[in-house]
This record gives sequence, structure tokens and C-alpha cells, in this order.
Amino acid sequence: MILPRISTRLLSPELLANFASDVRAGLGKAGQKELSSQYLYDEIGSALFDVICLLPEYGLTQADARLLRRFSPEIISRLPRPVIIAELGSGSGQKTKWLLEELARRQAVHYYPIDISGAALDRCHQELSQVECVSIQAFKRAYLEGLLEVAARRNGDERLLVLFLGSTIGNFTRVAGESFLGEVRKILRPGDALLLSSDLEKPISQLLLAYDDPAGVTAAFNKNLLARINRELDADFRVDQFAHEVRWDDAERRIEMHLRSLCEQTVDIAGSEMKVTFRSGETIWTESSLRFNPAELTGMGERAGYRCEAQWLDEDWPFAQSLFFAV
Repeated sequence: MILPRISTRLLSPELLANFASDVRAGLGKAGQKELSSQYLYDEIGSALFDVICLLPEYGLTQADARLLRRFSPEIISRLPRPVIIAELGSGSGQKTKWLLEELARRQAVHYYPIDISGAALDRCHQELSQVECVSIQAFKRAYLEGLLEVAARRNGDERLLVLFLGSTIGNFTRVAGESFLGEVRKILRPGDALLLSSDLEKPISQLLLAYDDPAGVTAAFNKNLLARINRELDADFRVDQFAHEVRWDDAERRIEMHLRSLCEQTVDIAGSEMKVTFRSGETIWTESSLRFNPAELTGMGERAGYRCEAQWLDEDWPFAQSLFFAV
């Protein structure tokens, strides 16, 4: 079906202009068309991702939560105090609750969730606002922009703990991911900390099922990106003429999500001032998700300007929490 166009703008003028520009650049490529995975997370996309996290096939979120629930006391005990917490891509903040509760036993907590999704930040506030001795100030910003604002607000003796959970580091290329960790390091002071969660290597069949679940929730999450472009950039994508497709790239050790055109078609995206023609079978690359090994993560951190203080591993669904300190 063709979704109705909605004139209500869900982004600020600046973010909407960035969205339009990124869509124009990604779909205007001569080779592989692509869209940034950050745009999967509008209000509808964020809600669908919350459902994905509950699926038995998607063990990543459960592993992330298990490690935080079990090791929050040890993680917090290793931090110098007083400390404030900033979370990059907080989502609903549900997993963060164990860390905040543990730190709140030792000091009053200032928590700064950073996310481009206003809906995610609203859910985060609802989830965590009842935790005693925790104040929350949300930033609807890109990661580094929000982190700069948080760093500028801290008092002179406060340390900063940056949370980068959910294995979001896997959405970068390996080179870009390491570069991003370096950009975060530039904002930090020596002695500040970064808690990085990362999905580890596992059987390919298990990964493919996690990103193409039988219930079709991940497919709906992926296809909502086209519906979002219809809503916010006045486009006329026929969403039912695209199929969700999952691939494994063995050389890069990554899962890829694509949207495959089921026919030859042309799409008008008024908000990006462009028309895009698709061949039958041509795809839009919407997300990558790298898999790591523990030693690789330690090396990435060290090259980006950190030392690895500790690393905790989940065995049921191979997954790592790595605590780094800025040097």
C-alpha cells in the first residue's frame, strides 16, 4: 500500500534538514544505495525495537542485561567518585537501571541520557524517574554533540562515566568504530570511564535468525524506515514493494540488513528534492552489525586512548561488557 502523507514534522527543522540531506546522499549513490541506521529509530521504530528486544531469537539484549544485573556492583566499585553518567543512545534506559541503583547507594546520581529519538527519551524518563537519588536530564542530540554538553556541565571534581550499551559500536565499520571511540576520548579527561557493550562471534545461523525473526518484527522495524521517509519527507514509497533481507558478510564478520525492491520502480522524495529509480532486486543497505572477539575489543580501546580495566563475558549468548578508563 501507499502510506498517506503526514504533514506533521516529527523532527526539529535542523534535524529534518539533516535527515533530508542524508537520504539524498545515501539514495543518490551510484553503487550500493544506503540509509543510516540512526534513522530506524523514530517513535514507531523505537517501539518496534523494544519488541525485538523481547524476542527469544534476539539474545543480544538479554545478554547485555544479564551482565549489567550481575556485575553492576563490581562495575560501580571500580569507579572513582563522585561520578556522573552519560548514556549514548539510551533508548528506554531499562538496562541502565541496575547501574543507577547501585551508584545511588553510594552518592546522589546525575544521569544524562542522549538519544535522537524523543520517544525513547520519554520512555527512559518514565522507566528511571522513580529510582531514588537519581536526577535525569535528557539531551535530544547526536552522540558527540550531547556528550560535549554533558562534559561542559560537570563540576571540577566529578568523573564522567559514558555508557555505550546494546552493542551499538557494531553499527560502525571497524575503522569508524575505533575512530568514534577516539572522538569520545577527546571529550573525556584522564580517569573518566567508558562502559562498552559488544556482541561477540557466534554461529551464523543463530545471528541470521536474530535479525529475521519468524514473527516478522524485525522486518517491520526495517520497513518502517521507508514509511518514516514517507511521513517526514513527503515521499511516496510503496512499502509493500520492498522486502526485508538479512545477509552475513564473512570477510567483515557482520550482519547486514537490506530492503530489496520487488520490482522496477521510481520513488519521489519531495523533502529531499529527488526522484530515485530502483531496479528489481536492487537493495537499500540500512544497517550493519559487526561481531567481535574479546581481545579485539581490548585492542580497539587501547588504540583509541583507553586502558581496559575489566571485561565481563556472557556465555549463554556470547557478549562482552568492557570497562575502559581514559589515559
